[in-house]
Amino acid sequence: MTTDHRPPTTDHSLSSSPGATAVMGALAALILTAVWLSGTFSSRNALVVYCAHDAVYSEAILLRFEQETGIPVEIRFDTEATKSLGLVQLIEREQQHPRCDVFWNNELLGTLSLQEQGLLEPYQGTGWQRMPERFRDPAGHWVGFAARLRVWIVNTKAAAADEKTVDAILNTEAARAAFAQPMFGTTLTHYTVLWHTWGEVRLKEWHASLRQRGLQEVKGNAAVKDMVAAGRCDCGATDTDDVFVAIDDHQPVDMLPVRVDGETIAIPNTVAIIKGTQHRTAAEKLVDFLTSAQTELALAKAKSRQIPLGPVDDVDVPVEVKRLRDWAADSVDLRSLLPDRNACLAWLRQEYAP
Repeated sequence: MTTDHRPPTTDHSLSSSPGATAVMGALAALILTAVWLSGTFSSRNALVVYCAHDAVYSEAILLRFEQETGIPVEIRFDTEATKSLGLVQLIEREQQHPRCDVFWNNELLGTLSLQEQGLLEPYQGTGWQRMPERFRDPAGHWVGFAARLRVWIVNTKAAAADEKTVDAILNTEAARAAFAQPMFGTTLTHYTVLWHTWGEVRLKEWHASLRQRGLQEVKGNAAVKDMVAAGRCDCGATDTDDVFVAIDDHQPVDMLPVRVDGETIAIPNTVAIIKGTQHRTAAEKLVDFLTSAQTELALAKAKSRQIPLGPVDDVDVPVEVKRLRDWAADSVDLRSLLPDRNACLAWLRQEYAP
């Protein structure tokens, strides 16, 4: 498996003249370098995967797929600051000449945007069949798996990990709280749910009030975790996988689910085949692999402790993940929220324009 595109060496042995050899070699090198830089060359005819999920968790899964199937995989990861949205926009820009075969997104709403634009191919495989209806597209354009929850992370040396305390901090001392900038990733999903449930006016007023009172805004969820774990903030909004990193590091933190009108926010990974793929059979195999019970359990047992969405043997699910599954049972259905996401994102882009 490789995570970059390297131009191969060129064989000049077919040229008989030394001068011709030099010219042909130079031309070949220029052509191959141009193709490499454009990103359209795959030296091993590999399955190209764009992956918004953290490399520390996803790369081992994709390596196992490569080893078990013999299908070479090339990966393009996203950055922490632009999680998921950056790759969604890249797929949109490349739609006339797609480079990506399979998109492993770490959230749903960006995947829904690609579906709306007709950039995904349907596939109802074994993984699609095992997932609950609310975590898959009826026609198979995408399927969800291995969810995270939006949670409040609390520094237990500074505050109690309960809703009353978190609400008090947000309502009176916002400078003691941290959020990732909400234009990207799961924070955008969080804001979309608020837009849908509260309405545009209430969300804008709440957001403006937090910023005016000194809310700590950082580049990503991991930075929120770091701020709270280090005691620079008392609480913050992040995802379960980031909280478990702090817990494993023996930091003084705990978590409770974000609830919006009583509903939690469970955000599945999603996987989809990109329209125009030249590796359809291999792409289908990867979709089935990622949405299998084997992969869901592997992600549940990983440091990210992600929540299996399909049926798995409960004995194999870690104790701390079982608590998350109970919280996820109360989650909002995200499948109809694309219009809210688009409206919310348009506002946020204006709000954070340079």
